[in-house]
Amino acid sequence: MKKFLKEFKEFALRGNVMDMAVGIIIGGAFSGIVTSLTDNFINPVISVIMGNASYTKADIIGFGSAFLASIVNFIIMAFILFCLIRGINKLMSVGKKKEEPKAPTTKICPYCKSEIPLDAVRCAHCTSELTK
Repeated sequence: MKKFLKEFKEFALRGNVMDMAVGIIIGGAFSGIVTSLTDNFINPVISVIMGNASYTKADIIGFGSAFLASIVNFIIMAFILFCLIRGINKLMSVGKKKEEPKAPTTKICPYCKSEIPLDAVRCAHCTSELTK
């Protein structure tokens, strides 16, 4: 059971799964903005152009405030997701050890400044004889 839970944790917290989840949530929140734009701006404008409805100044202000509320909702949702993902990333990095830099395997030729293996006695690029 522990192995199963460990595998599930690795799967769920993998980068592409988290990216997909964030994309779906942000897409759902953005669809609220699009719906509000359609319901509160585009449909009333079309109704006025077609002569089917008459809107007062209070109606237009109400439409604008509803659209603004959907934008604020989107921003709050995005901020919460950002904080959540940031926290998950910090938790994932807590147990990991930092990798120490590996020892160099190459050196620079003093004559042509090309990169060559450390144990080379002659430069492969300029054929200069190297002193150790």
